[in-house]
Amino acid sequence: MTGPSPRLLWGLMAGGCALAVVSSFVMTDWLALDPCHLCIFQRLLFMVLAVLALGAAVGSGRTGAAVLGGLIGALTLPVSATGIGAAAYQSWLQMQPPESVSCVAGAPGLIEQWVEWLGQQAPALFMATGFCEDEGALILGLSLANWALLGFGLCLGAGVLALVRSRPGTGVR
Repeated sequence: MTGPSPRLLWGLMAGGCALAVVSSFVMTDWLALDPCHLCIFQRLLFMVLAVLALGAAVGSGRTGAAVLGGLIGALTLPVSATGIGAAAYQSWLQMQPPESVSCVAGAPGLIEQWVEWLGQQAPALFMATGFCEDEGALILGLSLANWALLGFGLCLGAGVLALVRSRPGTGVR
């Protein structure tokens, strides 16, 4: 079977997610963006994915740790799917006519509460100051939420491919 090894796929995912996180910090500061609760939540999910993918990469290269690497790698799937949901919802909000919808509700939901708590602990990393329906910066015609949706989709695809390729009998490790 030809193609990238699971270890390479996990490593690429870890690096790509770390790059997404660093880019979000740089763009927030450089472009004076106001990240919203969903932006911060997606940033957090990319952080989690980077750590999980790195753990899977390290585990997939060792015979004794291959099962643990596979379990860690399998955790990337629900995290990626959660990111897809958050980014798709934010993208949908941004496509609505101005002032017709808002992410601000009467009672904050679980994501908002969690992001608010994180913002109190580490404001430089997690302080939400914007609104989810604002597009912010457009890069090649896509909002950052659209790019995050693409990134989470790639992570889900890479995770599935890495797990399939690491199954016993495929001869790839």
